[in-house]
Parts: sequence; structure tokens; C-alpha cells
Amino acid sequence: MAALQTLSKSFPGWVFFCCCCCLPLLLTSSLPLKGASPAHHACRLRKINFQQPYIRNRTYTLAKTASASDKDTDNRLIGQQLFVNIRENNRCYLMKRVVEFVVEDVLLTEVKNQYPHVEEVAQFLASLTSELRSCQFSGKKEHIEKNLEQMKNKMEQLGENGKTKAIGELDLLFDYMENACTDVPKKGGNKKKN
Repeated sequence: MAALQTLSKSFPGWVFFCCCCCLPLLLTSSLPLKGASPAHHACRLRKINFQQPYIRNRTYTLAKTASASDKDTDNRLIGQQLFVNIRENNRCYLMKRVVEFVVEDVLLTEVKNQYPHVEEVAQFLASLTSELRSCQFSGKKEHIEKNLEQMKNKMEQLGENGKTKAIGELDLLFDYMENACTDVPKKGGNKKKN
């Protein structure tokens, strides 16, 4: 009887603990995808990461602000050209590398003082790449490196406008990363058309 009274007195505390501590851990912990190898699973993000209206708004607003200053409408840094000769199961790894580059070499440089919300967006993107720290490529890495190098070279050729363009394309980067890292690739490499 005494044990029952003790349990009932602390019951609200346990409910609070479970709701505030255990439930979020269970909801955010990732479960392996059915039929996926551990290496493949390391290259997956939860869809909920991209469904947060606050950070999506911040990212899209930042991109819109920067693209208004972008004088070059002929070139694109973040686009389908990044995926040329890249197998679908390596696309998330590629996007991880692109995001790492954009965060380190664009968002966390002197431009962070020129645009609002840069640090918030940089922290969000860095948290995604941190979740993908175990994500590795499979097969040959040469096409990934070549496509990354082409993007970096194009940004460098654009000079001062290169970083502005990269920030102006953050909305594209956000969408490409969501598509590459949350969709489960279909067998045979064909992606379902929407």
C-alpha cells in the first residue's frame, strides 16, 4: 500500500518526465529504413527537419533578399548540373558536401553581416550536415569531386557576386537537400515522377 501511495504521488512527475524528455527522444531518434544498409541509412534525414515553417521562412527570405542583389541571371550554382553522372544513392552525400561548402565558405564569412538571419540558417544547415556525418559515398568519388569543383570554380569566376548568388540560391539548396536526403531511392535508380 505504501508503495502504491509513493507511486501515485510521483505519477504526475513521471508523466511530465516521459512527455518532456522521453517522447521527444523517441520521436527524433531515427529507425533504420526497411531493407536499407547502415551505410545507406547514414545518408538519410528525417522529413520533419524540412517541415519547420520558421526555418523554411528564414531560409527562403534570406535567399529572396540576396537574389534581389544578384546581377547575374545566366549562371546557376545550385541546380541539376550538380547531379550529372551522380548515382541517386550518392546524391545526399553530394548535397552534404555542397552544404558544408556553402556554410563554411559563404555564410560564415564576411557576408554574415550583410543579410538578416544568416547565422540562424547557417546553424540549421550545419546541424543537417552534422546528422549526416556518417554519410559516405559508394563507388567512385571522381564525379562528385568534379561537380563540386565546377560549382566552386563558377562561384569564384563570378567574383563578388558569387557569394551573393550562393545565398540567393539557398532556397534551391534547401529543396535539393530535402529531396536528396529524405526520399528513399527506388531500386534500379529510377525516381518516381510527381
